[in-house]
Amino acid sequence: MNETLKTIMTRRSVRSFSEKKIKKEDLDAILKAAIYAPSGMNRQTWQFTAITDRKKIQQLAAMIEEKTDREEYDFYKPDVLIISSNERDSKWGPEDNACGLENIFLAAWSLGIGSVWINQIRDICDEPEVRNLLREWGIPDNHTVYGAASLGYPDREPPAYVEKTGIIQIV
Repeated sequence: MNETLKTIMTRRSVRSFSEKKIKKEDLDAILKAAIYAPSGMNRQTWQFTAITDRKKIQQLAAMIEEKTDREEYDFYKPDVLIISSNERDSKWGPEDNACGLENIFLAAWSLGIGSVWINQIRDICDEPEVRNLLREWGIPDNHTVYGAASLGYPDREPPAYVEKTGIIQIV
């Protein structure tokens, strides 16, 4: 099996990370993979914002905890949080950002880095306190957040591969 298919078929969501730091060159490669994802008419109206300061990540987590009543919310304590945003009026924003996030997950896994999709920011990105923080981090006011990726080295072996059972039909 080639390496691309192996990465796709072995990737797992990781929800428990070690304290090990992600190397800058690996993070740069992961972010570059994101912008190489397909986008509607190749408009690339997205933005991928990497938060590398764990205190800042937990500052946003505390806001999510408060706004969503999720006790002890912490994004699974990642080393890096990548926030995926796009222009509000982008016709293909959700799809484009989903493709970008998938590239992030696959690139990370190929480098031995775990990841998990985070949705909670999407629902509260326009709350004033949250928007102020996003603005401080360079996310434009005309952007909505479509998701995020928590990244870090797994602190334990991810679950074993389970054969997928989705429906495949060739006509």
